[in-house]
Amino acid sequence: MTLKRILTAAVLIPAVVATVWWAPSSVVTVAATMVVLLALLEFLAIGEHAGFRGYRVWTGFCAIAIFFTQWLASIEQTRVLSGGLLLTRVPEAAEAFSIELILLAFVIGATGIILFGRQPVEESLGGLSVSSAALIFLVFPFSAVVRLDGIGISGRKLLLFTLVLVWVGDTAAYFVGRSIGRFRMAPTLSPKKTWEGAAANLIGSVLVAIIAQRWIIEVPVRHLIAMAALANIAGQAGDLLESSYKRSAGMKDSGTLLPGHGGMLDRIDALVLAAPVVWYYFNWLADRTH
Repeated sequence: MTLKRILTAAVLIPAVVATVWWAPSSVVTVAATMVVLLALLEFLAIGEHAGFRGYRVWTGFCAIAIFFTQWLASIEQTRVLSGGLLLTRVPEAAEAFSIELILLAFVIGATGIILFGRQPVEESLGGLSVSSAALIFLVFPFSAVVRLDGIGISGRKLLLFTLVLVWVGDTAAYFVGRSIGRFRMAPTLSPKKTWEGAAANLIGSVLVAIIAQRWIIEVPVRHLIAMAALANIAGQAGDLLESSYKRSAGMKDSGTLLPGHGGMLDRIDALVLAAPVVWYYFNWLADRTH
């Protein structure tokens, strides 16, 4: 299992880093959309395993619309902060494609599916619930990676920073937890997670911030450390949250797409909540400088 885990990471990490650093924002958006669609299918499969059959096609369409809207909101109008940091602001072209409008469209479409679809009426509440949860707990927070990447060169740095702090934290937690972990963190949700592993996870992310401060000079080191710590805590919460999904459905992994890692949802569960924390912390920091 460890060998498969390492080999999979050795293939995926260089590909992800190369895409984030060299590819235009449109390509990153398309790649992130493909990732979230795979994770979305796994999320809905978990729901179906628990007895809730979601609306795959309609939910997937709304997920694509959310990522397209986030891309639109990040391609124009930037302002320069101290140190050359760029903050992207919402362009006028994005006003016609708001997240609120997409969520409203989702509700209207789901209503049509319930009223005129072929699913039994007994499945209405379950289908609406799991599809709504997929958009709110998975698609929307993960779309923050598009907003981060859209900032420009500083955004690419912050997105890579977010990815690396999650990867390093997860790796530290995995090996420390396996070697010296004794105190179970959440035995009901994830029996293998320990407090020792969680501490190693947090320390690993903070070390990433300390090392990265020489590279991400636009963000003061104290804020970079705080950003990493908060993102790590959110990421660990996201990991446990995904474990609760699988536990409620009696499943061990969300899928088998990535050898040694499980499914796509298993791989991005921490990033789902870590990315929006970095994005909103960045916005808060930017607002303080003006």
